[in-house]
Amino acid sequence: MKKWLNNYFGFTKREYNGLLALMIILLLISMLPYAYAKFWVNTALISNEEHVAIQKLILVNQQEPNYYANMRKQVEDGEANPTTTLFKFDPNVIDVADWQKLGLSVKQAQSIVNYRNKGGKFYKPEDLKKMYTISSKKFEQLAPYITIENTNTKYIKQEYAKQAPYVKKELVIVEINSADTLQLDEIKGVGAAFARRIAKYRDKLGGFYKKEQLLEVYGLDSIKFNEIKDQIKIDATHLKKIKINTAEFDDLKNHPYLKYKQINAIIQYRKQHGKYNDVADLKKVAILTPQIIQTIAPYLIF
Repeated sequence: MKKWLNNYFGFTKREYNGLLALMIILLLISMLPYAYAKFWVNTALISNEEHVAIQKLILVNQQEPNYYANMRKQVEDGEANPTTTLFKFDPNVIDVADWQKLGLSVKQAQSIVNYRNKGGKFYKPEDLKKMYTISSKKFEQLAPYITIENTNTKYIKQEYAKQAPYVKKELVIVEINSADTLQLDEIKGVGAAFARRIAKYRDKLGGFYKKEQLLEVYGLDSIKFNEIKDQIKIDATHLKKIKINTAEFDDLKNHPYLKYKQINAIIQYRKQHGKYNDVADLKKVAILTPQIIQTIAPYLIF
């Protein structure tokens, strides 16, 4: 290489040596960050305790790669809480803060308190399981700590393990727009799971205006509908209405009958052409079919 440089560029021996030294210095400078990260940061900035902690994290990640992702999802879903404190409690008495200590989210806790404020009451520990905000897994965790005052029923783990004897339900008539999950469970053919699904879908809709809407509840087919339809009644005065001339996107986004594009079209048409006077005006919104207008009309106020 030295001979080639001399022949091609006319470098002298002294110039060649200077160029070689400069290249070595540049190479050492480029390698300095890697050497710093490997030999200086690891030894000088990380204490022995921190090093041990990092090794433990690496070991957990190797043994169970999805461990931390699963834990984070459970916390978000209200199924786990790193700060959960289990203690003896009466579900008819404790407030939102105490429910949070037991591992429930604010939304879950407030739902139970709202149920009590409307006159709901837990007569036995198993009644808590019928709340759709309490999963089966969460109930299993809380059950040993439930103590209900003013009744002779106290939870005993050994007794709970025994299967409760089948009790034939008497036929009742239940108004489904105002009923809680415990009352819905009294309908023959509706168990705790369907009671929670019906209540959850009803809250999203804003109430039922006809019995056939129950067929929209997940898992409730025509056979189940025919079994329970004569045991229910509907009071349309309990419907939660939407003021269509002032409603914004957030007021409509969770309604099961409307999609995002339809909501935007309703709002944009109102901004461009003024208020809707009646249901007939909705027909002017091209994206809304007659069927959609018919299904949402009972929930609208003009």
